[in-house]
Amino acid sequence: MAQLGVNIDHVATVRQARRTVEPDPVWAAAEAQLGGASCITFHLRKDRRHIQDRDAELLKRTVTCKLNMEMSLDDEIVEIALRLVPDQATLVPENRQEITTEGGLDVLAHGERIAEVARRLTQAGMVVSAFIDPTAEQVAAAAATGCQAIELHTGAYANACLAGNSTKDQRKQADLLAELRQAMESGLAAGLVVHAGHGLTYMNVAPVAIMKGFTEFNIGHSIISRAVFVGLRQAVAEMKNLL
Repeated sequence: MAQLGVNIDHVATVRQARRTVEPDPVWAAAEAQLGGASCITFHLRKDRRHIQDRDAELLKRTVTCKLNMEMSLDDEIVEIALRLVPDQATLVPENRQEITTEGGLDVLAHGERIAEVARRLTQAGMVVSAFIDPTAEQVAAAAATGCQAIELHTGAYANACLAGNSTKDQRKQADLLAELRQAMESGLAAGLVVHAGHGLTYMNVAPVAIMKGFTEFNIGHSIISRAVFVGLRQAVAEMKNLL
């Protein structure tokens, strides 16, 4: 069974809306672990819009399951990762104007820089993953840069699920699921560990979760949204049960 990684960024988003001290994403990480999370994911952005340096430091000191740091290729962020040494570093694109990550990292365009960063992070003891669009070309490029893992961007599939449930919509969803399966199989064939995430919810995760080969699903917004009504511990347990 694939493991559940819980992204706690949106807890920090609520806190930063008031520039106060609550809700605390570090406390959220503890609650998520009690709910059954096997991984805690956080994204320390260059603009510090949600997760702060203080959060990253405390998460490193307190998280007892796998700690996954999503990060750009920015020099400052790379140096922080080398100091913190989370269990896993997931390389992602970063745009100051985006509401959330809008697509996969273009490994073909940035291969030389990715290879340099991956080498440094690997030497420091981290597993390095690349968050990429589900294409054979991006999978091959990620393997060539020295990444040990990939996380397939499931956003296109998630958006298709929101579009509707007509015959045309169902065909689109099926096509996108086939793309994810093919990319997952390409990753496994290349010797990579394959994760998936972005836009996955309680309503759309099942068709992806039943695919054999994914090691981990990273899910944030849907779980945090559910937690508003039932509490984070239960929200995580419900998602884990679906997986």
